[in-house]
Amino acid sequence: MRLKGKILIDGDIIAYRAGFSSNEGTSNDARLKVDELVGRVYEDTEYLSHSSQVYLTGKGNFRFDYAKTLNYKGNRKDAAKPIHLPLIRDYMSDKYGAITSSGEEADDLIAIEATKCGRKSVVASVDKDMLQIPCFHYNLSSRYFSVVGEDTGLKFFYTQILTGDRSDNIGGIHRCGPVKANKILAGLTTEMELWDACVEAYEGDEERVIENARLLWLRREVGQIWEAPSVKDQISKS
Repeated sequence: MRLKGKILIDGDIIAYRAGFSSNEGTSNDARLKVDELVGRVYEDTEYLSHSSQVYLTGKGNFRFDYAKTLNYKGNRKDAAKPIHLPLIRDYMSDKYGAITSSGEEADDLIAIEATKCGRKSVVASVDKDMLQIPCFHYNLSSRYFSVVGEDTGLKFFYTQILTGDRSDNIGGIHRCGPVKANKILAGLTTEMELWDACVEAYEGDEERVIENARLLWLRREVGQIWEAPSVKDQISKS
């Protein structure tokens, strides 16, 4: 039995992997590597759905406007990029119909589409940020599947607010890793409880919690900017 959800492929991961693996090769080597990586996703997910979509990150990112403590992705400005990356991105657009984001990340487009398509969607990536999205997940490296539920995804998101994300230059609480964050959030079930625990951990600095949340949250709706939960919100959900 096939699921009705769509396979949502993180094209940024594939583009960089294909690019770095073919840095010393030809442009044709780069194209062949893209075909290999995309083909592997199709092979492993063919029993889940006939439908798929590749996404790439384009220019601009609303998160730059909300990062006050540290420059968002500021630790990547001098990072080397694959030689064939522009060619690879064009190839993925031409052959695989990749959709390129504008003013946001490919991750946002994936999360919006996964929300629209429902929990039977399959997100194909290795980016741990995706684990806040309630749906099926396919790891491009391990080739394993997992399922993230609504509660699990929400708690993962609040865990990240506490730990930050070093890869995106988002600072968290000093010396707070996943283990400590899990202890802080242990036993909490509602979003209001998770929010209050994070504010307390940041010694009452709500602005700092909101900043991290807005940088980490993947949009579920077009143009969405994360807002802190309120008591009214929680009553309406109960």
